[in-house]
Amino acid sequence: MRRLVRFLFICFYIQSYTQNNVVANLKVQGNEKVKTSFIKKLVVTESGKLLDSALIKQDIKRLKRLPSVSHAYYKVFHSYDNAYDVLYTIEENLTFIPSISVFTTNDDEFAYRLGLYEHNLFGQNIGFGGFYQKDIYSSYAINFRAPNLFAKRFGLAINYKNLSTLESIFFYNAKADYKYNNESLEILGLFELNFNNRIELGFNVFTEDYSYELGDTSPDITQKLHIRKLLFKGVYEYYNLDYFYQYVSGFRSLFKLQYVTATSGKQPDFVIWWNNFYYFSRVGNKGNWANRLRVGLSSNQDTPFAPFSIENNINIRGVGNTIDRGTGTIILNTEYRYTLYEKNWFILQGNAFIDFGSWRLPGGKLRDFTDLDNIKLYSGLGLRFIHKEIYNAIFRIDYGVGLNKDGTRGIVFGIGQYF
Repeated sequence: MRRLVRFLFICFYIQSYTQNNVVANLKVQGNEKVKTSFIKKLVVTESGKLLDSALIKQDIKRLKRLPSVSHAYYKVFHSYDNAYDVLYTIEENLTFIPSISVFTTNDDEFAYRLGLYEHNLFGQNIGFGGFYQKDIYSSYAINFRAPNLFAKRFGLAINYKNLSTLESIFFYNAKADYKYNNESLEILGLFELNFNNRIELGFNVFTEDYSYELGDTSPDITQKLHIRKLLFKGVYEYYNLDYFYQYVSGFRSLFKLQYVTATSGKQPDFVIWWNNFYYFSRVGNKGNWANRLRVGLSSNQDTPFAPFSIENNINIRGVGNTIDRGTGTIILNTEYRYTLYEKNWFILQGNAFIDFGSWRLPGGKLRDFTDLDNIKLYSGLGLRFIHKEIYNAIFRIDYGVGLNKDGTRGIVFGIGQYF
């Protein structure tokens, strides 16, 4: 009986003590462009609530994910009795920035993309901007993304693009080049389930045009195709990354599912999904090991217009601009990043990488993934020029060399880490 009374007394004491440790005031400093009201809306800690160090650390982790924040930290001060003041200190990023991507190969192919984005419009974590792309043809896009537009966990994204490229089409051991145009309007609802999990749901109305330019022809392959389509889209993301300036640690999984149906023309319905897995680990004081694995499949239609492509600028550095297509893909990128020099706002980072990729041919079998003709293995070195106080201000240069027989080589330029 004494033990029971003692246990109940201890529980009562702990509960009373915890309840008496409350947040008197939540203060924010260091922010100039990010609104204090937005920060207080976003975080869990607030005046009058229990003082919880785990939730405070979660708030700091959340703030460091914002494009407008380069770093954040906290302090707790005694106020009176069992009440405490909590101070969040924000180091801001410059968020109104240009972007540029340039890519080329040893075949003298050259393309570039110029963009201008504001990642913290009105101090509310709203992204707005667009880009112009020259990849033989001109393209452009406008993007709006507001994850917290309607509430702390509910937002909206609207994207418009008019993209034209020269696409390589492969059939019967032959190759042809088509001008491809995709004009689309996309609307997505953004929902945060909890700190680590979120979903996106929406639709995309778009028009696809393929027109023959040069290369081989076949009576079985159309030289002109125009079709309007409706796409339903779902995204699920598990996000558990932590940032310390240029260093990243943790795990992230991004899954996308799309169902496409034609609203004009005779085209079968189409399903495609892919999942990107990311794993980052700190190595000592200056090293960072980064990994990305992409696995995806689509409806296995025997068509030269397959959705997955092997391309220099998005999955395998040095391979060339769209060297082949498939209805399935496996891509693995792994690289070791090392800080060579750091002073004040400037960082010079080097990296060594290996990129691996394989794909299932249109109408093919899963064993296509193990066919040596479908496997690409590239390795190379790169440099990163990083500005600490500008969001995503990472100018990258990578040089990739094919390790396969008859492997190509090429340079890839761009803004931001490759992944």
